[in-house]
Amino acid sequence: MEDNILFEELRRICKEDNVLPYESMACHTSIKAGGKCRAYVTPDDMATFVELVVFLRQNNIEYFVAGNGSNLLVSDAGFKGVVISLGKRFSEIVVDDDMIYAHAGALLSVVGRQALTEGLTGFEFASGIPGSVGGAVYMNAGAYGGEIKDIIEYADVYDGERIRRFTKDELDMSYRRSLLTDNPGYICLLAAFKLKKGDKKQIEETMKDLVKRRRDKQPLEYPSCGSTFKRPAGDFAGRLIEEAGLSGLTKGGMQVSTKHCGFIINHDGGTASDFYELAGEVIRKVEGKSGVRLELEVKLLGFDE
Repeated sequence: MEDNILFEELRRICKEDNVLPYESMACHTSIKAGGKCRAYVTPDDMATFVELVVFLRQNNIEYFVAGNGSNLLVSDAGFKGVVISLGKRFSEIVVDDDMIYAHAGALLSVVGRQALTEGLTGFEFASGIPGSVGGAVYMNAGAYGGEIKDIIEYADVYDGERIRRFTKDELDMSYRRSLLTDNPGYICLLAAFKLKKGDKKQIEETMKDLVKRRRDKQPLEYPSCGSTFKRPAGDFAGRLIEEAGLSGLTKGGMQVSTKHCGFIINHDGGTASDFYELAGEVIRKVEGKSGVRLELEVKLLGFDE
């Protein structure tokens, strides 16, 4: 389908203001790098989202559903498909007793603050993760001893044809994987979290402590994709990288953080290619030093692999 026809159809489905042709993905990712997508689309509601996906699938047009862009690297060549943003328009949060129902675009930090307001404990570990609910469910996000699998009750997932509800057991979550990572066409639309009643003061103190630990140990002052590598069994990626003497290793404008070696930061106008090549060099050198092959935790889009 020619671009002008595609854009007309996208505007018909999603409204003109919600369609951005040839949009730079550097504007929509936390690493602040990457090329353009064919179109960046923000549907207003669930019905529009489903209509959009059905249209794209029927016309064999590649698409990618994005959340907060905090764990995403788009190639400098860009993405030849349509990026669908589930952001602010899919960010509703509802609290009912000890349950929190959060749509995919809701930021984890906002869900955490809502849990605090309601005096609910169990979400503290996730409140500082710079991502959205959809992405967190997709990869079973975790930090400081907690994981999404510990608190999720179920998720409503669009499988490309219909919306299905998967229970905690059916989501089959483990370290940085889930039913959704095993089925890339599955898209989380809503998650239900079961928390516990707690002491507001203690919840707030825990959240403040975790925020302080993040600020003290992570290079939050620079653009990044968060943790670049998955944690290897029985060890930590940052420790292995530092042991290999790679702290501060630079490629173009990207650098292995000297504050926390598990992060690659955009130190000085780096490109997606800089990041990709630097990550590859880290993987090779760590494996040569320790025998451990690190795996990227970052989602790649538009790369030939």
